[in-house]
Amino acid sequence: MLPILFETIQRDSAISFPLLGNFSLNPPSYFTVFGRPIYFYGVLIALGFALAILYCSKHAPDFGIKSDDFIDLMLWLTPLSIVGARLYFVIFRWQDYAADPKQLFAVWEGGLAIYGGIIAGVLVMAAVCRHKRIPFAAMLDLGVYGLLIGQILGRWGNFMNREAFGAETTVFCRMGLTDPAGNTIYVHPTFLYESLWNLIGLLFLIWFSRAGKRRWDGQCAAIYFFWYGLGRTWIEGLRTDSLYLGSTGIRVSQLLSLVLVLVMGLLLLLQSRKEHPPEALFVNRIKQSQADTSEGGSL
Repeated sequence: MLPILFETIQRDSAISFPLLGNFSLNPPSYFTVFGRPIYFYGVLIALGFALAILYCSKHAPDFGIKSDDFIDLMLWLTPLSIVGARLYFVIFRWQDYAADPKQLFAVWEGGLAIYGGIIAGVLVMAAVCRHKRIPFAAMLDLGVYGLLIGQILGRWGNFMNREAFGAETTVFCRMGLTDPAGNTIYVHPTFLYESLWNLIGLLFLIWFSRAGKRRWDGQCAAIYFFWYGLGRTWIEGLRTDSLYLGSTGIRVSQLLSLVLVLVMGLLLLLQSRKEHPPEALFVNRIKQSQADTSEGGSL
């Protein structure tokens, strides 16, 4: 059990890593603009969204999708996924907000759950794809690259807030938190674990796509959900701030992650036993359609 001290003033704690020779730093959790606090948590999330949009809009044609269609999607998905991430967190921590409902909107202080954002984002994506008549699976394949980019950067917002860390530990890569009185505890830097796990997943999917390994629409998304679920199942078990399913003691994100691993693992296994002709990919159908149109216009 972490001391109450770190639950109340953890943002004032200095951070150190024994692996780096106890190198210590104490970055501020916010800066001010015209007297108003701007939290790095929000800045990093916004930066993650921006880089995700830039990357995906540039590579959208690789999936048979117009860059403009992806930008249109993000105009809806960005705000609604943040709402979804907040609602997910609040639902499972309602006891913390019932007495002071104004805190429901204080997202700059933390309290966004990635699974809530993913669920909301997938629903928005499905609606937009239906409206624009774009295969949902192809758009989802593209979207997971942006999702990984956002997650990699967003976890560093947790670092700036001194949150989303794990239980006390003596592991070699432990992180130290030292309060102003000089008291130190060493914990699992679970934000770092997840950021690095997602970086590995992103690099693999970039290679996977560029090497021409993608055989069916939805394959990259299935790999992402399997990989992320696998890592989150492990990492969630180390955290001290998990959301629980009522009073059951079951960690919501860990349970959902385990379900993702099982479902996506089964999907990938079944699909690996099927034949997937190149023309089945949406991007290849688009290329063939463009080629037929070009040939027809030259006659």
